[in-house]
Amino acid sequence: METMTIRTQTGHYPIYVGRHLLSKTNERIQSDYTGYYIVTDSHVAPHYLPIVEASLNGRKVYHYIVPAGEQSKNLEEYSKIITDMLEKKLDRLCCVIALGGGVVGDLAGFVAATCLRGVAFIQMPTTLLAHDSSVGGKVGIDHPLGKNLIGAFYPPATVIYDTSTLETLPDREMRSGFAELAKHSLISSPDFFNCLRKSIPDQSKLTAERVSAFLTRGIRVKAKIVELDEHEQGPRTFLNFGHTLGHAIEKELGFGKLTHGECVATGMIFAMKLSEACFGVELPVEEVKLWFDKLGLPVRVPDVLRADQLMEQMKYDKKNKNGQYHFVLMHAIGDLTTRQVPEKLVRQTLETFIQS
Repeated sequence: METMTIRTQTGHYPIYVGRHLLSKTNERIQSDYTGYYIVTDSHVAPHYLPIVEASLNGRKVYHYIVPAGEQSKNLEEYSKIITDMLEKKLDRLCCVIALGGGVVGDLAGFVAATCLRGVAFIQMPTTLLAHDSSVGGKVGIDHPLGKNLIGAFYPPATVIYDTSTLETLPDREMRSGFAELAKHSLISSPDFFNCLRKSIPDQSKLTAERVSAFLTRGIRVKAKIVELDEHEQGPRTFLNFGHTLGHAIEKELGFGKLTHGECVATGMIFAMKLSEACFGVELPVEEVKLWFDKLGLPVRVPDVLRADQLMEQMKYDKKNKNGQYHFVLMHAIGDLTTRQVPEKLVRQTLETFIQS
């Protein structure tokens, strides 16, 4: 097991990474809460909910199971969970446990941040994608107008990452999560990028064993940025590399049609193309595109989407200011900036990208 600590201006919390940690949940919880409310989904619950509940034997434990998928990250499910917690008379000394992937973590975290003006919150990620979303304290839900438009910064008390859960992860979810790990390599350093690409060059090598070897490295990339900028006022925006177009594709296509990671993979390639157009640099776009293709990740905008749709949706990106488009751009691997980009250049680059 590996242990790290996230230290920010508002506090600190431990991250435990290792195999078979779910069965030792009780040992990793550092406070004595009055009750535990586990939020999980219909895919994860049959595999891991009984293990966590057994580990918390002797304590007051409740659970709530949402339908698996991005469609559950909405106001309706949020309201149902809050109502259920209040009906069970949980008090402000209780703890919400997010047992699942990024959707569950975001939803349960927002519940914890707002129920009774804030209760304790533990992240227990069960997907590769959640190695990113479970760290840093960004929680929230989607709105019909866009993804993650309702939310808060609310750090967990603890993150318990049982890497053995990756062994039951469907191939598509493994690919989706790997897109975020690839993002961490691209925003970090050429060394991380080259090591990751060499070790996992294609889908046949995308296994839980190989990925686990890079998990803590990816988490450390995010942890370092979060410690510098907890509330996304500066370098934390770099973690949104590829997400501006990615979120637009996800929303316009319909939540759940493509996974978050699949959309971000396409968004990262576009962000690199836009970077080349803005800075006159040459980036390894074709190498990344070929790598993603071999991994089974999409590398172009779905045919059913048009530039006008995506341009309109990108206006809702949280980085935008005064109606201007802002993107995380790249001078070189590991060298990023957030920059306002003229609408005309965004449109020209997007139209060319769609046609390519």
